[in-house]
Amino acid sequence: MGDGEATAPMSFGTIFFIVLAAIVLFQLRSVLGRRTGSERPPFDPYSRQERRPEETAPNDNVVTLPHRRLPGGSDAAAPETTYEAIDKLAAPGTPLNTELRRIRDADPNFEPREFLEGAKLAYEMIVTAFADSDRKVLKNLLSNEVYQGFEQAITDREQRGERMQSSFVGIDDAIIVSAEQKDREALVTVRIVAQLISAVLKPDGEIVDGDPEAVVEVKDVWTFSRDTRSRDPNWKLAGTESEED
Repeated sequence: MGDGEATAPMSFGTIFFIVLAAIVLFQLRSVLGRRTGSERPPFDPYSRQERRPEETAPNDNVVTLPHRRLPGGSDAAAPETTYEAIDKLAAPGTPLNTELRRIRDADPNFEPREFLEGAKLAYEMIVTAFADSDRKVLKNLLSNEVYQGFEQAITDREQRGERMQSSFVGIDDAIIVSAEQKDREALVTVRIVAQLISAVLKPDGEIVDGDPEAVVEVKDVWTFSRDTRSRDPNWKLAGTESEED
């Protein structure tokens, strides 16, 4: 550009997409898990552990189990607290408790309630990205097999000239219903009850499916998976199922 040419100011649309891109990037970083390098780890909604100052390890590469203070004032490791969060979620001796313990053994950073918070965030992001035909977001959050199914549905919708109008209202309930540690792979299945506004429209605005003004309750059963021996900390959606009333 020459010296005599004035730089055109950015339009509102340009600024909007820059802000939107920053928000999506921030959300994706929130869903991604903790890295194992020497850098300060980012927030991992699936397996984040809140540590008190006295429990913070000097090296972030070291996983520190919870400690308890003995009557004499000294600290001692408390192995019985390793499964405390799991026992609160599922009764000891049940298949769910047993499998969650196996996942915890394979991945010491796994905490079921923190995982649930991450699963709820991922659910909202995936539902919204599917409605917006945002393949980039979906590819980061879905397994290859599930992504292919979502991508095909989006392509079919686009070829028909239809669009999806959707608003995410909120999640009423989310619980872990089953889990399995299969070789290297951890599988956790979550039942989610959510409130959505959703409709599929033709190019002229005619409603093909749903209602653009009605809030409906949706019940989904989603399975998330992760390779517990991989340095990649990400959990991805590996299976979807709608629960019929």
